[in-house]
Amino acid sequence: MKTVPLVGYSDRLSARPGEKIEFKISSKSELDYTVNLYRSINADPNPDIGGLVEKNCSQFFKPIELPSREQGFFPGSFAKTVKPLKIKANNTVGLSCIIFPTLLVKQEQCLISVAELSITITEKGTCKFSSKWGEVELPERLSERNWYKVEGIISLSGKIVIKCEKLGTSKCLFKSSTDCPAIGPINSISTLTVAAELKNNVAKGHFNGKIEAPAILADSSLLAKWDLSRGMKTTWIPGENCPQLELINFPTRAVKSSMWDGSEMNWNHKHEHYAAVHFHEDDIYDFGWETDFIFEIPKNMDSGIYLMRIKCEDNEDAIPFFVCPPIGERKAELCVLVSTFTYSIYGNHARPDYSSSWQGRIKDWGAYPYNPAEYKGYGLSTYNYHSDGSGICHASSKRPLFNLRPGYITFGNSKCSGLRHFPADSHLISWLHEKEISYDIITDNELHNEGLDVIKDYPMVTTGTHPEYHTAETLDALISYRNSGGSLNYLGGNGFYWKIARQHQDPDILEIRRAEDGIRAWASEPGEYYQSFDGKYGGLWRRNGRPPQQLVGVGFTAQGTFIGMPYKRSSNKNEMNWIFEGIEENIIGDFGFSGNGAAGFELDRVDTMLDEGHDIQIIAQSYDTRKEFMLVPEEQLTHLTNMSGDLEDDVRRADMIYFEVEGGGNVFSTGSITFCGSLPWKNYKNNISRLLTNVFSKRLGPIKY
Repeated sequence: MKTVPLVGYSDRLSARPGEKIEFKISSKSELDYTVNLYRSINADPNPDIGGLVEKNCSQFFKPIELPSREQGFFPGSFAKTVKPLKIKANNTVGLSCIIFPTLLVKQEQCLISVAELSITITEKGTCKFSSKWGEVELPERLSERNWYKVEGIISLSGKIVIKCEKLGTSKCLFKSSTDCPAIGPINSISTLTVAAELKNNVAKGHFNGKIEAPAILADSSLLAKWDLSRGMKTTWIPGENCPQLELINFPTRAVKSSMWDGSEMNWNHKHEHYAAVHFHEDDIYDFGWETDFIFEIPKNMDSGIYLMRIKCEDNEDAIPFFVCPPIGERKAELCVLVSTFTYSIYGNHARPDYSSSWQGRIKDWGAYPYNPAEYKGYGLSTYNYHSDGSGICHASSKRPLFNLRPGYITFGNSKCSGLRHFPADSHLISWLHEKEISYDIITDNELHNEGLDVIKDYPMVTTGTHPEYHTAETLDALISYRNSGGSLNYLGGNGFYWKIARQHQDPDILEIRRAEDGIRAWASEPGEYYQSFDGKYGGLWRRNGRPPQQLVGVGFTAQGTFIGMPYKRSSNKNEMNWIFEGIEENIIGDFGFSGNGAAGFELDRVDTMLDEGHDIQIIAQSYDTRKEFMLVPEEQLTHLTNMSGDLEDDVRRADMIYFEVEGGGNVFSTGSITFCGSLPWKNYKNNISRLLTNVFSKRLGPIKY
């Protein structure tokens, strides 16, 4: 497996003064590596913007040197008993399970294994039952995406038998047998594994596909059996008179099993229809590395975005983390909400348009050199597929995330910086520093856990460029903040779009079900729209009755290539003139480091059918919308009609809006994911920068321009 020479991650993305963050490092070198702390101000490597800007923070963390060591990681999900089980048999002993293979003819794959007995699928796609006394193989090849019941029995008098029944038909029963030496009664203690086998305590031969009803047979009866529909929201599956199973590397649960017939779409209502687990050879969500050093956040450390920079020879990595203010202590008037859920969901997104030709720009700019498309073993994102073609529905930050790095370029062939997510959000952060606007950082994690309390005292809360993924708790907090008098600024596009669930045993593990429609990298299977982590319906928040328009007045309407357009002023109402104070141009934002324009890539617009009757003022709209943009699927009805009833050209647009609510709250939304990329243009002296200065000044007081 291709690996990076020096890389690391932390056990958490955010912390407060007095709390500790553990850093886990893998270095292939024989030399020591150095560690330094920096504050991240600009994460855009583009020399036209001045490149990366970081502030040394050695006053909080004295530089150290540590010995290098390489730490391994082991992709592939499987299950194992939490303790060995006793196996006694006087006449026969065997194994049984129901399977749904999804990727055959790649390598030998283990279905179930215990006490030197195993059922595997060979590289030829045939089933084999093995023991230390002999083995037997079926000549018939299995087919992918069909259900089979497989059973292997060894008679202690000297015969090995394997049977395979294709479910749904009475004609496909395969059977094969062979003689073996007679053996005495079996009395052993062994760990059972499902979907892989343990060799020297390392899982090998991972199975790709679904498994249900694994069982051990002894003397014509069930010795042990596991119902894989039990404990659905956890990683533990109780056994029937036997040890429970532990799921390793988060295989997918709440998936259809062999009994599913379409009569029920919700696993909560018919567990027996969802009694399988989908295992993958490339599942990996927590590397489980040992800790190399621990940083306790000092009491006097400002809230902000920080980096632990590690360096060894010519190799370097920078591990971001977010420092929040102490609980109940607001240190600034402005709260910047960092979209860590979205960062994790996109973590290690291997884009299909990636090209090694980008390395020229990466080297010239001193940008982050590694791309997940070239290092897929580190686990890909929920925008990618597993090797068997199923969509990846789990995400985690407990592993190195290449695109959560300063200087990471998403679009290496664009005529701009080509940034998204963490680096793109630094356009806003650097603007705040340039304008000398103090701010506190709060991430999705704190917002989810603490709700309204964590933001209620801030006069203003702002998002970054792409707050796409949310839980009910984060949405509840934001709408309560707005309705209780807060000023909410949504400076991105495609926000508040997908619903996610957190795993209660390990909240850093996130789940997404790409149900029904929406812009999707893959589609959830029919019958698998309900999340396993919490049992609730997944998919778009719009399909869950909470469209983005209800919160911020606009919602996702169109997507295009990574290009931007200008806005054209559309409101001439006197009460909106304050937003354009000092701006003479009618066309604004025809420039920028993201897409070369302030209105681009992913666009949001007003829809009066979806908001709650807000008195929305459309102050500007994207101008010269190009044919590269298309309506999102949930907006389309037929090839001729769309949900709005308007011409398609008229609804493929970004709306910049402002509205107020009862209680004194207000919302400013840009309707565009590339808006913040225009802020640093011409050393932060431009009409987009001036416009946002005016918006922020309304609540924060005078800001220098």
